[in-house]
Amino acid sequence: MRQPGRQTRRPERRTPQTAAELAKVHERALAEAAARSAARETAPDDPSLFQPRPEIGDSWARLRRLGLSPDAGAAAVHLGPAELEHRRRTSGLDPLLPVLRDTLLEEVGQPPLLLAIADAEGHVLWQEGERGLRRSADRIGFLTGARWIEERVGTNGIAAALRTQRPMHVHSAEHYLRSHHSWTCVAAPVHDPGTGRLIGAINLSGPAHSVRPYLLQLTTTAARLAETELRARRLESLHHLRTLAAPMLARVKGPALVVDAAGWTAAAAGLPPPARLRLPAEGWDSTAVHWLPSLGECAIEPLADGWLVRPVRPQEALPAVPAGGPAGSEGRGPETGGPGGLLAEQASGARLRLDLRRAGSPGLSVHGAAGSWSHTLSPRHAELLLLLATERDGLSAAQLADALFGDPARTVTVRAELSRLRRYLGGLLAHRPYRFAESVLVTVAGPEDPYDLLPSSSAPAVRRLRAGLAGGTVRLPGTPPLPGPRPPADGAVVPPRPRTGRMALPPSAPAQ
Repeated sequence: MRQPGRQTRRPERRTPQTAAELAKVHERALAEAAARSAARETAPDDPSLFQPRPEIGDSWARLRRLGLSPDAGAAAVHLGPAELEHRRRTSGLDPLLPVLRDTLLEEVGQPPLLLAIADAEGHVLWQEGERGLRRSADRIGFLTGARWIEERVGTNGIAAALRTQRPMHVHSAEHYLRSHHSWTCVAAPVHDPGTGRLIGAINLSGPAHSVRPYLLQLTTTAARLAETELRARRLESLHHLRTLAAPMLARVKGPALVVDAAGWTAAAAGLPPPARLRLPAEGWDSTAVHWLPSLGECAIEPLADGWLVRPVRPQEALPAVPAGGPAGSEGRGPETGGPGGLLAEQASGARLRLDLRRAGSPGLSVHGAAGSWSHTLSPRHAELLLLLATERDGLSAAQLADALFGDPARTVTVRAELSRLRRYLGGLLAHRPYRFAESVLVTVAGPEDPYDLLPSSSAPAVRRLRAGLAGGTVRLPGTPPLPGPRPPADGAVVPPRPRTGRMALPPSAPAQ
């Protein structure tokens, strides 16, 4: 019995679309406006049959805007033998090949698969599998040394996994190029456990007619296995550095520590060892003294596979971030008497910058009277802060839930994430509704390509923002006005946007 006041939701489609249905989706999305109108007249009642998944639809829109032909693609780019060998040696993926080969290609009696390992730029460094399947892959240019990126070969598993930095499955006509519709491919990204940096992707490909539902889980497990192998090698290297550093630290006067090239502490003397020092992305220059957020001014000396760090002018003691606080912070959030004490004072005239230029590492930096600090954001926190930056009047929990999930009822998740954000934003973030404090100057640095804005996000509001940026109808806070609006991408639905860059919210999420 239906309960009064309870909203009923249409049940989600439980079975994946077939190859024939995906082909209709592909042709419908790429057709001219007149053809789309004619198709709508004969379409079945369920419009979801003719809608691609959000990640696939975003990729298609981006490639249509770039003018990539779904029939021809772009000119192929292949590595020469010397460059291929150099990339293999420097990728960090070379030691993983034997364990991945044994794990993924030893299934007796199963349909054939191709295993491919690509670097972070999409170059296929290795490709192995059944000979007949490799010949078929050669005909579409999927071979060792090829650069398998969207701008060249359209929507595909490797490019999608590298862009979104999460496991992706691209099946049949979800590929942008029609020549790839007979294939299915799944890929998962691999990160360096020491730095968190994306270093490549693992891909399994096979005929679309023999797709197996467990391939995505298998590929994801293989990527985690690869990261486990890399972590074990890093710990072994750190132990070796610790052995070399022990006698050196015994001769050093005063506090000192030895860190590896990624900043992880191998040994320390005379001070509590931090787990890791956040090294500058561009590395340390030739200057002998550098300021570090947690140690103050330090003398830096290079060692084999690491650095000797000696504090020479310790900074004033700051309370440590409480447990559960901003993991991955580059500096201690300035706090007094609780997580938000000094930050409330810092809100006056503070400058907050949300850096979304690099797809895989969204960051936040704050500069104010109480000090400066920076923090690496999780994907969800980056989404929330982006929405609040574009809606300075504030958003209720229901509005944020609708913007993130398309479901205004998911307020518990939103409130929990915002509670975590306020642990280190403190007075910079107000509530009822959720918003940045009025005195805080907020700017957002976005990527050059609007479709690279938080590419792992499928939030409805983020997708609308990408389309608005691509169409020239909105701009990010703190960016100069565009010289003139550009027409929206073909087929993209871009609702009207005010010039201030604020995002129009759906009417289903009323403000509180």
